[in-house]
Amino acid sequence: MTRPAPRIDLFDVRPEDERAYAFARDLRAIEALLFTSAAPVDARALKPHLSAGADLDALMEALTADYARRGVNIVKAAGGWMLRTAPDLARVVAGPAPEARKLSRAAVEVLAIVAYHQPVTRAEIEEIRGVSTSKGTLDVLLETGWVRLRGRRKAPGRPVTYGTTPAFLVQFGLDAVQDLPGLDEMKGAGLIDGRLPAGFAIPLPSDDPSLREDEEALEPLDLTLSPPPSDDEEGGDDAEEPAPSARGDA
Repeated sequence: MTRPAPRIDLFDVRPEDERAYAFARDLRAIEALLFTSAAPVDARALKPHLSAGADLDALMEALTADYARRGVNIVKAAGGWMLRTAPDLARVVAGPAPEARKLSRAAVEVLAIVAYHQPVTRAEIEEIRGVSTSKGTLDVLLETGWVRLRGRRKAPGRPVTYGTTPAFLVQFGLDAVQDLPGLDEMKGAGLIDGRLPAGFAIPLPSDDPSLREDEEALEPLDLTLSPPPSDDEEGGDDAEEPAPSARGDA
């Protein structure tokens, strides 16, 4: 049986008990940093504010256990930690929901391909989908902040490669892209039936920001995004025209 993490309050320890006092002070520092950040806070951002030799794993275990009983919980997301409303209280704090733009089926498919196959080019996305991919679809995903330009493939035409962002992980409640469901989980959820081609597999995703051997860095001009597409541009991809056997990729 797992023992609950100890609750240590700064006012329960004496300054002369240096270790306990430093631990309690570090808990308060982490709490303050999480409270003032809208994005996940990772270990690299936390450690400069902690005492020398602080055990960050022990600190986060204690603080997470303490917050588990509260209306706000500490959750892991995008390689860091953040505060989120306890799931059972979501209705209490929910206000009028902003009108969200629903992603087209094509955009959802492209997002899934980018997540599992990154780094991936537009031509590779089309090869996997078997249909042409509208530039508007990729623009929408770039606009959401869930997909980013990674680099350029060292291949004729130097096509752009795409990958996911920390915002994608936060949006879908993932600590790392490796937490995406695998083949067995998809089968268990009924998303994939048992009649699969021999050798069918789902790749182990990786969003390592380092460029691969077959990638090169983007140039400053590459980072200038095109204007947001119109509804017609983004929706036009649903026509699903067969992808050409060979295609250039900007």
